[in-house]
Amino acid sequence: MDRGLADQIRRAAISIPSNIAEGNGRGTNRDSLRFLYIARGSLCELESQIDVCQRTGLIKIEDSRNITEQMVLVGRLIGGLIAYRKSRPE
Repeated sequence: MDRGLADQIRRAAISIPSNIAEGNGRGTNRDSLRFLYIARGSLCELESQIDVCQRTGLIKIEDSRNITEQMVLVGRLIGGLIAYRKSRPE
């Protein structure tokens, strides 16, 4: 795999839980929501990078499907956290 692309994938994947943790650690609903949206953006970035890898033959289609299934699950979890945070008063 292209080293630059592998580094980008690593950074995006690490950014997701890191932003969730940072937002939660800030202590306010507003900050938590802001960082949850950033985490969701990193998930979208990761999704596009995996798509590029699959389309260019850098990873197998089956591996891409497995990763995509996990990303869908993570997206749902982040969406649930966003909905929960939005429902809470400041």
